[in-house]
Amino acid sequence: MKDFPKIVNVRVTPHAKQNKIVENDDGILRVYTNVAPENGRANAAVVEIVSEYLQIPKSRLKIIRGLTGRDKVITID
Repeated sequence: MKDFPKIVNVRVTPHAKQNKIVENDDGILRVYTNVAPENGRANAAVVEIVSEYLQIPKSRLKIIRGLTGRDKVITID
């Protein structure tokens, strides 16, 4: 099992052409999602994309800050 940091900082870009993650040198994950930020759909897409990237179940991820903004803080249980 991999050791992950307990907190992941994420910067989200909605309405992207494709779903992908780019890891910056400063430790922030840039998450691009093709989903619109309406009714929490983009947040659900971000959790799914990050879980696939880290290869862990979605149930282990929780957005604790930034539900309505582009900058999010996600915890890993």
